[in-house]
Amino acid sequence: MEYTEKDLVKIAKRENNTKRNYLVVDPLQGKHIPVVPSKALDLFAALADTFREKYKDEKLLLVGFAETATAIGAQAAITVGADYIQTTREVIPGVNYLFFSEEHSHATEQKLVKDDIDRAAAETDRIIFIEDEVTTGKTIRNIISILDREYDGKFKYSVASLLNGMSEENLERYKRQGISLYYLVKTDHSTYGDRAETFKGDGFYYKCPDKAAEYTTIYVKNRMDARRLIDSGKYEEACENLWREIREKTGNMADNISGKRILVIGTEEFMFPALYIGRKMEKEGAEVRCHSTTRSPIAVSLEKEYPLHSRYELKSLYDPDRRTFIYDIGKYDKVLIVTDSPEIKESQETLINAVRMQNKDITVVRWC
Repeated sequence: MEYTEKDLVKIAKRENNTKRNYLVVDPLQGKHIPVVPSKALDLFAALADTFREKYKDEKLLLVGFAETATAIGAQAAITVGADYIQTTREVIPGVNYLFFSEEHSHATEQKLVKDDIDRAAAETDRIIFIEDEVTTGKTIRNIISILDREYDGKFKYSVASLLNGMSEENLERYKRQGISLYYLVKTDHSTYGDRAETFKGDGFYYKCPDKAAEYTTIYVKNRMDARRLIDSGKYEEACENLWREIREKTGNMADNISGKRILVIGTEEFMFPALYIGRKMEKEGAEVRCHSTTRSPIAVSLEKEYPLHSRYELKSLYDPDRRTFIYDIGKYDKVLIVTDSPEIKESQETLINAVRMQNKDITVVRWC
């Protein structure tokens, strides 16, 4: 399928970000806007198709960027049969990191687990960085310089993104460094800031309480964590096993979802398993939508052409002192919240209370 800017670009207004006042929101990505899961995963596979024939004789490591490109990277790695690791902003005990920064973001610190790159280095010819959008390419150049320093220039590099908004000057810089670029849509960001300024920001804003709410919890063991180096084929198998356990532990729900409206919610960096499960439920005949909580504070607005209309402020399921958000929760027959977060009651209840504004049947799936 050919994708256009109209398919993949909606302009939203960032809240209190002096570095860049706009955010490109992709309606097919499964992050901010509820999406049919298969459409998101097909999009990510299409990105992988742009380079899958190019490097057949090379051993690849794909690196997906947190938080918005983690699912893109996972599906791309599965599509090409490569090893995979995502960057993270979470704390992983007992590991060494490579640190770098994403300068225009609201959450600038990014890191990769150095122990895992060390382990992969001997068998890796090329690292392919996976992003939702590349605008200047500076973040990726930052980490390439770190990797070259740490590993004596061992790796070749490529970048694959859904959108590429790089200037001619930055494209030329990448060309000089021998870094190949792949993307689905070329964008021109020159008008985005002005467009963002026109929106009123008069949408619905909710701060969700951490009071007790009714929901069901199921626990599934044998979680595979993509913040660590993984074999993408085994990751897909682990997600398939997760789906089987959900079916088994939810009993009648799995046998009676045909024709039902179902929402599957992922949490922050943990997006791919939610999309995977959503696609499985689609195949069972359900009408499924999927999106995730996010660190991104975006203004919401009532204009028809604006992508987001209601915002729910939460305590992060990973850190109750961190603000996170979810946007545009609709009304469904069933809601699944799929997470790998620690079980922090007050945080979880803020998300439950956001969902309960329009939904009663809520199940939290904890992959642990």
